[in-house]
Amino acid sequence: MAYEVEPPKYVRLAQTLQRRIEDGTYAPGTRVPSENQLVQAFGMSRPTVVRALDLLKRDGWLESRQGYGTIVRGRPGVVERKDRRGREALERDESQGAGRLIEVGHVPVPARVASVLGLPKRAEVLMRRFLVEEDGEAAELISSYFPVGLVEGTELGSGEPLSGSPREHLEARKKVRFDHVTERVSARLPEAREAELLDLPDGVPVLSVLVVACDASGRALQVADVLLPADRQELEDTYRLN
Repeated sequence: MAYEVEPPKYVRLAQTLQRRIEDGTYAPGTRVPSENQLVQAFGMSRPTVVRALDLLKRDGWLESRQGYGTIVRGRPGVVERKDRRGREALERDESQGAGRLIEVGHVPVPARVASVLGLPKRAEVLMRRFLVEEDGEAAELISSYFPVGLVEGTELGSGEPLSGSPREHLEARKKVRFDHVTERVSARLPEAREAELLDLPDGVPVLSVLVVACDASGRALQVADVLLPADRQELEDTYRLN
């Protein structure tokens, strides 16, 4: 006969707290309730609460900060990068950012963009291309693509810089909501026009960060191809081994 053994109390409490982190009740960067509060809320002893918190700290869900308490780290294994090209591309204010809008118009959809937008080959999309400059030099080239049907009734087709970001404009005009982003990084040689805009010598590759911004249903609302001169980039990551 097989017997089902119930986990110890501290494990059950740790599982409950973990679920609250996963569903956003305890958001990353916030403090979890104090030991006294957890004792009262769950009717468990202080040693049980301490063991549950220690288990979550060991597994990377929580961390202790001197003078501040126990902080939520979020889901272990997910690296929170402060330098997110996708977020920057989506939230860049065209009228305030360092750089200039250089091209707006309907273009044949690039193959890798068509696949994520769910469009057939030779379909047209609206492209807005923005050149980011730092200290007077080209730093990155952002080509944003939008389904033609989505941008009807907006000013995204205008050749003038938007007051705010295309994302803000779409959310306000079309009542859509951006929910999550996927970034795909690859290296390639730039096309002639791209090399010209980025002032790249022959043979210098670019890093392409393909930013796919979707609503909660997974429908792609905007795809941005962020090009960075590869000879000026350095990628660094930090992650846990256990």
